[in-house]
This record gives sequence, C-alpha cells and structure tokens, in this order.
Amino acid sequence: MPNFTPEDLLLYLAGELNEAQSKTVEEELKTNWVLREKFNVLKEAGKRVDTMKLQSPAKQTLQNIMRYAMRKPVKA
Repeated sequence: MPNFTPEDLLLYLAGELNEAQSKTVEEELKTNWVLREKFNVLKEAGKRVDTMKLQSPAKQTLQNIMRYAMRKPVKA
C-alpha cells in the first residue's frame, strides 16, 4: 500500500499525474477508506471554493504589496 500525501490527491484532482500514477491513486481509493475520505474532503472543499464570492482587496493593501515588492533586499 503506497503512502499518498494531500498534495498527491490534489495533483490527481487537477489531472496533473501521469497515467500510471493516476491508476495507482484510483486503485487505492477503491480499497482505502481513509484515503477516500480525505479525497472527498478535498473534492468538497474545491467545490465550495468554486462557489465562493470573491472580493477585491483594498487599494491600500495593493499599494503595500507593491511597495514591499519594489524595495531593495538588505545585504547581510
């Protein structure tokens, strides 16, 4: 029984695994109840995120990010 990480399950959900890796995950999901529950939680979370209403950040927040990105790194 291979060990799968949440990252492996996310890659599977996103279709980012090769065919052999996907097949391995699918086979394990059929027999491993714990892994299947973790997979279902991730899948449900993805559905909820897709339906969330997004808000734009405040202008001050964007300005702070840009100011931070433009500063020069401190040399040690």
